[in-house]
Amino acid sequence: MKLESRIKNSELKELIYVAPSKIHGTGVFARQALAEGEYIGTYHGPVAKRNGTYVLWVYEADDEESAIGRSGKNLLRYLNHRSPGNAEFNGFDLYARASICVDEEITFDYEAE
Repeated sequence: MKLESRIKNSELKELIYVAPSKIHGTGVFARQALAEGEYIGTYHGPVAKRNGTYVLWVYEADDEESAIGRSGKNLLRYLNHRSPGNAEFNGFDLYARASICVDEEITFDYEAE
């Protein structure tokens, strides 16, 4: 079941929190158990015109020229890389790709298509 897109930090805080990460600096952690396929949140921020910290690019694997970037302004900007991650993006929407336990760090593969 797909939930409405959540873009406000106050709404994201129902499912996640930010804390120090053993992977890198700051990370995003599950506040409650998340089932495989469950919607976590939407990467929200202004359109990015160039690459930088917290920019997420979305494009088709064979069409990088049509890439759309967002400069993350909500809590999801603190997601860290792990291969394979336990979450994945569909556009700018983040979903659990496996069950995620309470207090487990939520990660995604920066290189995944």
